[in-house]
Amino acid sequence: MEPRPLLMDVDTGVDDALALLYAAASPEVELIGATAVAGNVTVDTALVNSQAVLEVAGLGDVEVARGAERPLVRDHEPFSVVHGEGGLGHARLPGPAAPASERSAARLIVEVAHAHPGEVLLVATGPLTNVALALAEEPELPDLLWGFGLMGGAFARGGNTTPAAEANAWIDPDAAQAVYRAFSGRNEARLPRAVGLDVTERVRLTREGLDAMCAPAPDTPLARFLLDAVPFYMEFYERTRSFGGACMHDPLALALAIDPSMASWTTTRVEVETTGEWTRGMTVADLEGLRRSPWPVGWDQDENARVALDVDADAFMSRFVERLGGLVEARA
Repeated sequence: MEPRPLLMDVDTGVDDALALLYAAASPEVELIGATAVAGNVTVDTALVNSQAVLEVAGLGDVEVARGAERPLVRDHEPFSVVHGEGGLGHARLPGPAAPASERSAARLIVEVAHAHPGEVLLVATGPLTNVALALAEEPELPDLLWGFGLMGGAFARGGNTTPAAEANAWIDPDAAQAVYRAFSGRNEARLPRAVGLDVTERVRLTREGLDAMCAPAPDTPLARFLLDAVPFYMEFYERTRSFGGACMHDPLALALAIDPSMASWTTTRVEVETTGEWTRGMTVADLEGLRRSPWPVGWDQDENARVALDVDADAFMSRFVERLGGLVEARA
């Protein structure tokens, strides 16, 4: 089977970098483009980081486009405490050799979807600003894509940026709301596969796992990058959370978009809080089907998402470590 064309929309901090490497290591997909958005880091840092990571992975010819430098209606503040000032922990990669795309992120997404109708998998692992802008430009984008996966939200628990909100949704709730509503009422196969904190915090890369993926060639540029970047991310979790290891938010969202069988899902409706003083960015999923109750709650009946409920964490982590280890060995 031919690999499926993949577009990734990223705000490249450490876990986005790991997602890009997972894409490079996955035979089911061919990464044909990436778009950078402001989120973990500024858009310009995300752009350079994405290019540099792809080059160390052997994908320096992949087109990378600059996207939105701020959320749709709000200001932006990077998360340097999580990913480091440069977004890649302690790692420092050479500047990219290839120039960035002359196309904007939204334009790249729309034009690639038109060039490959019904074939492209789009996966967004940062705030949904670029995707919202692409949908504003081409409202039929949901039907032009083969599929859409995203990391964002917290559907059956609280958030990690505020008690109510996950970081990607909190940074640009207006974009997240626009994206979910753009998919409203589409064929179920077209609905986003949304992977939130409920699921991503169940999969954690440990130092033993990091050592295992680098073991095939520990002195290569790719292994040295991993060994410099990932421990910073782990240290953040060790300082702030009660568990060891680092959550693999973005690699998991990509992996489940490629192979949904590793998770259980429910098809439902998601709304995003955009105005609440304490609940900005809350992703409210109707997991109990209450919108169909006799009470006049005012919710739209149409479904707009497939939300991950659980994941086979061991299966994912085994595949993740194996594939990145294979990429390290291949780049030796």
